[in-house]
Amino acid sequence: MKIGTEQEWQAARKELLAAERELEEQAQGVEKQRRELPWVPVEKEYGFATENGHKSFVELFEGRSQLLIYHLMFGEDWQVACPGCSSVADGLSEGILRHLNDRDVTLSCMSQAPVKNVIAEKERHRWTVPWVSAHEGEFLFDYEFAFRREEMSHIVREEYDMGQLLREAPQWLRDYREEVGAPDLESAVSVSAGWSVFAMRGSTAYNTYRVYPHSRIIAPLFSVLLELLPRK
Repeated sequence: MKIGTEQEWQAARKELLAAERELEEQAQGVEKQRRELPWVPVEKEYGFATENGHKSFVELFEGRSQLLIYHLMFGEDWQVACPGCSSVADGLSEGILRHLNDRDVTLSCMSQAPVKNVIAEKERHRWTVPWVSAHEGEFLFDYEFAFRREEMSHIVREEYDMGQLLREAPQWLRDYREEVGAPDLESAVSVSAGWSVFAMRGSTAYNTYRVYPHSRIIAPLFSVLLELLPRK
């Protein structure tokens, strides 16, 4: 903590403002690059279980042209959903959903857990955000938000080597397995958090972007406010 005068604060703030403006310019460049990524058509016929029955992938759009999916970590044999992902879902209020809907965007959470577990967990948290189960299909595997046991030892991503992670079994992973009630370490790493973005053009859906755990974009929404404070 540094104590100073208003004049000293103004001078330091001027320096910080220049750095913030430079960072904003970089962020705008990254956003432009993101929007220019190629669109990849969704070619498989995926199906999902919801509290309102079976839905096709196109039906998840609910008639809108854009679909934003939060991949909420909840393994097929876990007792509860990931606490970190739950803090993200806590911030997905009806107000946020309404504003997204007004901008032609549908938002939904998606997990690998069976739909009965998804419904029970949603009721426990009193969430209103749509939440679907991909348990019966290949969607999460195809988009690398779920992993089969026989593949785990060969998976290397930007943020970790899954085979090495399982062999070394750090304490945080063992603690996490207990926290979510996964039966073993393989189950604890069987799903991944993140966001995926899709757009409809005509009768075809396209994947336009995916965010995996190494990105700050999947942080809880309240973390943006915490960054403004002197102590997190």
